[in-house]
Amino acid sequence: MDCLVTPLKTLMGFSVYLNVQLKFYNLPYSKEVVKMNKKNKVLVLGAAFVDVIMKIPNLPSSGEDVTGDFKSYKVGGSAFNVHGALNHTGAASDLFVPVGSGQYSRLVKQVLSSKELPILIEDSRKDNGWDICLVEPSGERTFITVQGIEQYWSSKWFDSINLSDYKYFYVSGYETEDEESTEVILRNLKNRRDDSYILFDTSPRIRYIDNKIINKLLIRNVMVHCNENELVYLSDKMTLDERVQEIYAKTKSPVMVTLGAKGTLIYDSHGKRVVQAEHVPVVNTIGAGDTHCGGVLSGLQQGMTIDEAVSLGNKLSAKVVQQESGSL
Repeated sequence: MDCLVTPLKTLMGFSVYLNVQLKFYNLPYSKEVVKMNKKNKVLVLGAAFVDVIMKIPNLPSSGEDVTGDFKSYKVGGSAFNVHGALNHTGAASDLFVPVGSGQYSRLVKQVLSSKELPILIEDSRKDNGWDICLVEPSGERTFITVQGIEQYWSSKWFDSINLSDYKYFYVSGYETEDEESTEVILRNLKNRRDDSYILFDTSPRIRYIDNKIINKLLIRNVMVHCNENELVYLSDKMTLDERVQEIYAKTKSPVMVTLGAKGTLIYDSHGKRVVQAEHVPVVNTIGAGDTHCGGVLSGLQQGMTIDEAVSLGNKLSAKVVQQESGSL
């Protein structure tokens, strides 16, 4: 069989509910809050990639040869890292990523099994994607990516879940580069609840996403998460302020722009402000943006204001950049 979808209702006990009250904020346990959050979960759509991590003294120019220091194989990918932040804080969430067939898929299966995470989608048409991640002394990273099954979305995959269980959805620019797959994702997400929100994490691939797709994403109840470089591909306005205002006019939902060490800019109906970042030593920046998204979604899922949720995202991204792995 090419495509195997495991019904979520047969995988009871794997979703993580509101343990954050106990282990992250040291707040009292509440059965009523847990019951509420079972119907307000986060669905993290995307990919589980294998990162082949190497440290290099500098990025080579064309034709140059540099010596790399191989560090590790790590299962990552934006969705995997986002879910890592959600799981770290005890937020109620499910990881909705395809697992294919091949050497990298086997690594993904092993890691998901070790974390007791259910595999909701199995599809043998392709291997999982992987990348070479080059990490410079500053911690900045550069990727060479080989795409896999995560670029071949199928409507059958959505048979394993009940969209009404979710209030928040994570969608990455990495999964919206292919027009056909994006149509599958967006067509199925039209069946979500009216009160639900999508967090669109633009990713560095935003420059390769067709404007037709971007216009379909910039609609009401879509929160945009990007950095300053990615922002310019969402609006042709001249200034940062004008760009976030134009995006908000379309989505009527918070626009978040990460500013590195300066923090995160938020623009919504209350105007513009910056939530300050924590200053920490950086090992590498793998997964920093993904983890920030996970923190934001975790905070919102628990009933925080957008400012509080972004502050949580800042804290978690500050934590992840101090370690080798891009996932908490």
